[in-house]
Amino acid sequence: MHKRILIVEDETSIREMIAFALRKADMEAMQAADARAAQLAISEQVPDLILLDWMLPGMSGLELARRLRKEELSREIPIIMLTARGEEMDRVNGLEAGVDDYVVKPFSTRELLARIKAVLRRTHGDDGDGMVELGKLRIDGPAHRVFAGDEPVTIGPTEYRLLHFFMTHAERVYSRAQLLDHVWGGSVYVEERTVDVHIRRLRKTLEPWKLEDMVQTVRGSGYRFSASV
Repeated sequence: MHKRILIVEDETSIREMIAFALRKADMEAMQAADARAAQLAISEQVPDLILLDWMLPGMSGLELARRLRKEELSREIPIIMLTARGEEMDRVNGLEAGVDDYVVKPFSTRELLARIKAVLRRTHGDDGDGMVELGKLRIDGPAHRVFAGDEPVTIGPTEYRLLHFFMTHAERVYSRAQLLDHVWGGSVYVEERTVDVHIRRLRKTLEPWKLEDMVQTVRGSGYRFSASV
């Protein structure tokens, strides 16, 4: 099945360049020039991934990412931010808004396609083929769902991957570099600071059930996931 990619970009030339590259890569391209058009497109046909420009007319891409993460229809769609803003704080703001990856302009279509495929692999390619339980948490691998007790947990795609890895490798300490390799994949360039951002988001996800302390910081070493809190 062709992967459906929504391009949210106000510059027509960039949008059409990306759409052409996607079609050549055997993917389906949807297009939107602003946040409103993007929301309408998603309501009509949910994409497998969103390419989202930071600087959009009206609502910014950053604000749109925050809104998409709050809506049931779009909260699990992976998002790659397209941005000319390469500063570390800008990238962190994007990650904290729910973005899964970012590509800094100017970029080559070859790099963009590599990032798209990597994000799709790690968000749609979960190989959890059964139940994983630890403490009050339970992952239903085939359904791609997480439960705290009997209550469903709303969780983003990257946090799901991180939680799945932690729960299947509990009580062991992993450095940021090791987590990047296992969760993001060694072939993808992502900064170690990215791990800290997603750890914060995972803890926030678990807060309503007072389970955030299961994600433990081991000073000078990295992180451990433990039912012993």
